[in-house]
Order: sequence, then structure tokens, then C-alpha cells
Amino acid sequence: MQNGFVESFIGRLRDECLNEHLFTSYTHARTVINAWRIDYNITRPHSSLEGRTPIQFATRSETDHNTNKANL
Repeated sequence: MQNGFVESFIGRLRDECLNEHLFTSYTHARTVINAWRIDYNITRPHSSLEGRTPIQFATRSETDHNTNKANL
């Protein structure tokens, strides 16, 4: 195991996208993978982001940015 985050992401990409489609061309593969990437990066909540989407996490309030969960 080199990098757990990358290996986890690649596993999700493989399980949720690559294994689900039979690509007929590079253009088709790019289209499907791009749609999956947009869903993964914009609309899907992530447990590592406290159930928020990446957009919600990036635009959270300034007080949420400074909250240290270890001190709660």
C-alpha cells in the first residue's frame, strides 16, 4: 500500500465506473469517466467531509473552517 487515499479513490473509480461500462471508443470512455468525475467531485456527499459534498465543504462558513473536532 503506497497511498491509502489514492488507492481508495482508484478502487471506487474501478468499481463504480470502469467495471460498469463497456467502452466502445476513447471518446466514449472520456465522456463516461468525465460524467462520473463530475458526480464524484460535485454532487456526491463524502464521509470524509462529514457527509457534505465537496462544494459544500469548500464553501462552508469561516467558523466551520476553524473548528477543531479533536477538542470537542
